[in-house]
Amino acid sequence: MIALGWQKVKACLKIRGKTSLKHKVTAIRRILLTFVTAKQSSNNEKAMIRTILSIAGRPGLFKLVNQGKNMLIVESLSDGKRTPAYARDKVVSLGDISIYTTEEDKPLAEVFEAVKTKAEGKPVDVKGFADDAAVRAWFGEAVPEFDRDRVYTNDIRKVLNWYNALLAAGITEYAEKEADSAEESAE
Repeated sequence: MIALGWQKVKACLKIRGKTSLKHKVTAIRRILLTFVTAKQSSNNEKAMIRTILSIAGRPGLFKLVNQGKNMLIVESLSDGKRTPAYARDKVVSLGDISIYTTEEDKPLAEVFEAVKTKAEGKPVDVKGFADDAAVRAWFGEAVPEFDRDRVYTNDIRKVLNWYNALLAAGITEYAEKEADSAEESAE
């Protein structure tokens, strides 16, 4: 696959005529970006959840597509629309978020796995809960060790909405698998 890619790069360098150097460099960057994207997609699920972003002030979740000079290019998981996220926007990766527990913080990937187990892989009807106590009780069954004093009901609803958005986008594996990490350490 890499040999085929280098053939394409060489072909781009051999382009003659009215094609400017800028166009040649752009073509090479596109080819290399294709390889980087393919490499990222073959990484483990922890890397996948690291490329899923939450942007303050914007509804839904976004997938990191590319990085510009002073911005990130993100794609909405709900409608697939690409938009820029500038340096002034508060952007947080889902891989960097954790939930307070009674012992130590629990990464969001593990929380998603617990919710997936409790919901049996199906979407959670967040609006179907009667009140805040019902939401907290359901989440307490999924993640029994969460800190009931420091985790607010709005945070629980947001986590459940994120879980539904990821499920709708086809992302169903959240936590890193032990076999994948062992393979990476061997390489």
